Amino acid sequence: MERECACTAGNQRFALAFENAASENRRQQLEDPVESRLEAAKLICRKSGEEALKYFKNIGSLVVESKGPQDRVSQADRNVETLMRDMIADSFPDDGIIGEEHKASDGTSGFTWIIDPIDGTNNFVAGIPVWTTVLACVNETQTLVGIIHDPNMNEMFYCSSGGGAFLNGEAIKASKAVSLSEGILGMGFSRRCHPGDTAGLIETVLKQDGTITKNGSGALSLAYAASGRFVGFLEIYMNAWDCLAGVLLTEEAGGSVVDFNFRSMLESGGSVAVGSPGLIDEIAVMMRRANAAH
Repeated sequence: MERECACTAGNQRFALAFENAASENRRQQLEDPVESRLEAAKLICRKSGEEALKYFKNIGSLVVESKGPQDRVSQADRNVETLMRDMIADSFPDDGIIGEEHKASDGTSGFTWIIDPIDGTNNFVAGIPVWTTVLACVNETQTLVGIIHDPNMNEMFYCSSGGGAFLNGEAIKASKAVSLSEGILGMGFSRRCHPGDTAGLIETVLKQDGTITKNGSGALSLAYAASGRFVGFLEIYMNAWDCLAGVLLTEEAGGSVVDFNFRSMLESGGSVAVGSPGLIDEIAVMMRRANAAH
């Protein structure tokens, strides 16, 4: 009973804190609309990550459906996205919202939120603690705010355009590697890519004594590239909700990005390649060859 009361009190405190933060954000919007959205996004991702963890700890009872080959969705994905949408609407009722699991809603403010409630769903439903909550805020021309939150490790990567990139409050920097042999290259691949294209990328990296990893979460891999844990990351096809936050994070951390078209990515997805400035030419050649063959 005491534990139940404590949990209830905790939820009430959070609700009050969020209500106060939402009110403060509305006040600050005219002063600094990007900063207010960054601060709100941190709170939204933290709360949403906590909610996702509750589902993760009870995955045996999750309802999981298939949207297609290698593409699954659970009630956790849908419910966490709903929570994120509700919190965004509370703070920024005039902003648009695009999410992976629910229909897009238009806004009138010029700002749009891009949501991936659980990036790495296949890991999530298998009980593998490698998944993230991802949130970006964009305008018509660029990504303004990006958050990649890993609840399992209690790591929040975040950035704003021109404001730098951070992990739990500490500035992060991309790798300074000049050779693939100096670290790990993250890679993503799925049924949407021709197997031969993926095999070609892997062969190229291995021939240069590189090390490849695929962790099942493209967003988390981008965060690792931004923070220097990976020397780079590439994937032939990603959706906007998987990569917008991570691409901005990489840029703000001093990393380089290959041929990234914001508008095209937002509308139809596309390839993503990022990395150490000293390696980006090499990564670019690999990605362009893969795209030419795709």
